[in-house]
Amino acid sequence: MYVLSAIFSLTLLGLFLGLLLGIAARYLKVESSPIVDELEALLPGSQCGQCGYPGCRPAAEALAEGLVPATMCPPGGSALAEQIATLLGIDLDLSEVKEPDLLVARVSEATCTGCTRCFKVCPTDAIVGAPKQIHAVVADACIACKKCVEVCPTECLQMHPVEITLRNWRWNKPILTEVGNISC
Repeated sequence: MYVLSAIFSLTLLGLFLGLLLGIAARYLKVESSPIVDELEALLPGSQCGQCGYPGCRPAAEALAEGLVPATMCPPGGSALAEQIATLLGIDLDLSEVKEPDLLVARVSEATCTGCTRCFKVCPTDAIVGAPKQIHAVVADACIACKKCVEVCPTECLQMHPVEITLRNWRWNKPILTEVGNISC
């Protein structure tokens, strides 16, 4: 008998609170700007903070208000800056934009103590491991923010150029030069 009354009262309480949350979500909903949503979708979404903002949403809000230039995202490079400028309808000066170096963090197994400081600061969870065990970096998830390198007490984490494989190889655009009357 006590079990049925407990089940009945918990069910009623759950239904009432669920109804209350549903009503609150409908009437207290905060409308956001569609341009901010589009800008946030363009940004990498890794919340790395390299732009000076704590995440991509505040950076998108600053872009929409015109407080920062379209070139404010270092991991995005010029391609992202062009997309942002097109979306906002602004002129773009790419002379100051430096293309991001393709780097990835690597762990030196000889000096890794498994302190776990590195994967606590990684914004993309690219570092895997357990306490007091050697860690590893998932290269596809690493965005080269260098936060792990800064907190590593044994300096076992270092940034290395990305190895070119068939999976990540890109054809460079040819350089056009004039030879006589013929353009190459």
